[in-house]
Amino acid sequence: MTGTPDRPGGAGLTIRREPYATLPDGRRLDRWTFGSQEAVTAEVLGLGARLQAVHTPDRHGRSANVVLGGAGVADLLGGACYFGATVGRYANRIADGELPLDGAVHRLRTQPGGHTLHGGPDGFATRLWEGTEVREPGRVGVRLELHSPDGDQGFPGSLSASVTYLLDGAGTLTIEYAAVTDAPTVVNLTNHAYFNLAGEGSGTILDHVLRVEADQYTPVDDRLIPYGPAFPVAGTPFDLTEPRQVGERIRADHPQLWLAGGGYDHNWVLRPYEGDGPRLVAELRHPASGRRLECLTTEPGLQIYTGNLFDGSLTGPGAGAYEAFAGIALETQHFPDSPHRPAYPSTVLRPGQQYRSTTVYRFSADQS
Repeated sequence: MTGTPDRPGGAGLTIRREPYATLPDGRRLDRWTFGSQEAVTAEVLGLGARLQAVHTPDRHGRSANVVLGGAGVADLLGGACYFGATVGRYANRIADGELPLDGAVHRLRTQPGGHTLHGGPDGFATRLWEGTEVREPGRVGVRLELHSPDGDQGFPGSLSASVTYLLDGAGTLTIEYAAVTDAPTVVNLTNHAYFNLAGEGSGTILDHVLRVEADQYTPVDDRLIPYGPAFPVAGTPFDLTEPRQVGERIRADHPQLWLAGGGYDHNWVLRPYEGDGPRLVAELRHPASGRRLECLTTEPGLQIYTGNLFDGSLTGPGAGAYEAFAGIALETQHFPDSPHRPAYPSTVLRPGQQYRSTTVYRFSADQS
């Protein structure tokens, strides 16, 4: 497979674009590989503006891909469609596929269960985004753009969206989202990567240690829709204010865990922040390898999903089957079902405004 040659993007940073596969409709799917071979490299696909892989070293310098992915295009258009993808227009759930906005109710397309999840059955994760290489002093990456017409999946307004991935030589992957509209609409974009710091396909994340900067979470009903105000995490399995092994918390006897299929699939309400840039909201560690992931964001919420319903039917690029808890998603976002909850932070975007959101995944390795 041929592609463009590696191009410098800073000290030791390169980027390469190459054809990855052919989509069922005959269009070419490209992959961008960028970063530092001596540190961290990332792979991004145009389909779903998708983070397909992140190769990062452990404490002994041994590199592994820590992002779950599809084994091929059929998976990326099927059971693995959300893996690593940019999901939207609205990440997470909108109850009953009904979007109330400015006195009108817009009917959105729904998935089985009757709700709109991650933008609908043909949301942004299934689209081929247009990508261009980006090279900045000390960072290199790719910007992907998508136009969503008025009425797309039922959402009002024509929306132009972009997501930019930038990686520096220290292992800091920055994801910048932007969007504008020509009519009032709602926007809530996130990345749906599943991480396993032991290496994708290597087992579960139950031995990972997680800390989250949140004192509250939004409990859900049996439809996984938030049913009211935020609840305190204190005294519950959702208290991750101190580092906790994921398996210790997730196996607790708690009705909210039962509703989510025996694990986490909930939104944590992040502590208020007065600054302008991303702040540290979560840390994930794998003690055996030393790998560490720090998550920073400008968003008010963090949806954590632990792959509770993975059943081994999907196989990743490393040929390992994904069983339950094979990865953990740290989805920075506004809250689920915000259009029905005026007390939640607003997701409305109007003409003349620009939607902006930044999330950072910072990869490193503890030396002891």
